[in-house]
Amino acid sequence: MSLKLLPEESRPREKLLTRGAQALSDAELLAIFLRTGIKGMNAVELATHLLAEFGSLRALFAADQTLFCLHKGLGPAKYAQLQAIIEMSQRHLEETLKEGDVLTSPQHTRHYLSQLLRDRQREVFYVLFLDNQHRVIAGEVLFEGTINSAAVYPREIVKRSLEFNAAALILAHNHPSGVAEPSQSDLRITRTISDALALVDIRVLDHFIVGDGDIVSFSEQGWL
Repeated sequence: MSLKLLPEESRPREKLLTRGAQALSDAELLAIFLRTGIKGMNAVELATHLLAEFGSLRALFAADQTLFCLHKGLGPAKYAQLQAIIEMSQRHLEETLKEGDVLTSPQHTRHYLSQLLRDRQREVFYVLFLDNQHRVIAGEVLFEGTINSAAVYPREIVKRSLEFNAAALILAHNHPSGVAEPSQSDLRITRTISDALALVDIRVLDHFIVGDGDIVSFSEQGWL
């Protein structure tokens, strides 16, 4: 059935405008992104079909271009549009993080790091550079590796920290396996980085390991 034939309160766009985005299902939100359906399916039906094929909204968002474009109703233009939306969302979170002291909003910091790193297929090492008021100066992926490891060089972290005139850092990396439990290597490299930065009077406030739905804080565990 065409969406135009549905009662106005059941149409995703109108429902969003009257009740807010939180009132919509995953399929309804995706339907707004798709805008139109295909032959034999309206936008909501196509969205429902795509969610069943991918398994979840998260899996659809994490799909690479090749996999994404294999599915009905999707293509390079839609892929580019989706990547732009994801990037805007991440930049919004980063800007919000920069507005205040990260230590006063630990949940927001966790959410930002989880959104940024959780679905990466390879391990990456990310650093938040902070000023002496613990406000974010910048955030960067400094190292990227294989599916289960990334080579981390403390000297490069010190060098970049001095370039930003940072007073403190928050470290983070993902475990593509989905398990956020730190390895002995994670513990050793954190101590090495912390010791190297201490020589130039820069503190490591925390190191987060991002898994699938879980994030472990070294500070909370007493490892820093």
